[in-house]
Amino acid sequence: MKEPDWAAWKPTERAVLCFVVNDGRVLLIRKKRGLGAGKINGPGGRIEPGESAREAARRETREEIGATPTEVSPAGELLFQFADGYALHCEVFTARDIEGKMIETEEAAPFWTEISAIPYGEMWADDAHWIPWMLAGRPFRGFFCFDGDRMLSCRLRPRD
Repeated sequence: MKEPDWAAWKPTERAVLCFVVNDGRVLLIRKKRGLGAGKINGPGGRIEPGESAREAARRETREEIGATPTEVSPAGELLFQFADGYALHCEVFTARDIEGKMIETEEAAPFWTEISAIPYGEMWADDAHWIPWMLAGRPFRGFFCFDGDRMLSCRLRPRD
């Protein structure tokens, strides 16, 4: 698969991820269905029509873990091109905490982990590249090509 012309690239869908980072820990989920089912990631999902990315991050987190993230801030953006033609633009957010009780849902099993123990081996291959930037507060823009679960190319740069 040839890497796309990212300047002319258009996504099939827009989505969000929201990582709650608090007291040396990060809130992760084991995804139960959809793209990446079985993998560990942050809560997130598709942006609905008429919804801002920040609103989607709060809504998707609430739907997946039963609690609402607080102090949600933009962290970066990810552009994914898959060999099957699917193209995903993902805005990444961090949050300082959650309001409400965290629960397991049909979509996700949430858990806290120490930042030093993030299970990158159970996550998408790109995560190990940009999550350290996110945790360091460095705005980023990542460009990734995948064939199924296999990462074919990876480029990460500071966000403009």
